[in-house]
Amino acid sequence: MSKRPRVEIVYCTQCRWLLRAGWMAQELLITFPTELGEVALVPGASGIFEVSVDNVLVWSRKAAGRFPELKELKQLVRAVVVPNKSLGHSDS
Repeated sequence: MSKRPRVEIVYCTQCRWLLRAGWMAQELLITFPTELGEVALVPGASGIFEVSVDNVLVWSRKAAGRFPELKELKQLVRAVVVPNKSLGHSDS
């Protein structure tokens, strides 16, 4: 079996974004229960909120100027992990 992808969510501890990061991690694990190998929460600082899949950045709050909507984050992760997977209502 090939190695399953690792998602990393780096969040700002000073901004108290752990709950948001944890919620997004939980939702990704529910959406991709067999496709992901791990979702890691990584403490950071200075307003950081970044999501990467196998060290490929898929979302940066700084670059986008906002947090991702859960629907768009699922779509971004899917594009890297399993492009043909249906996300049901998150695709509409």
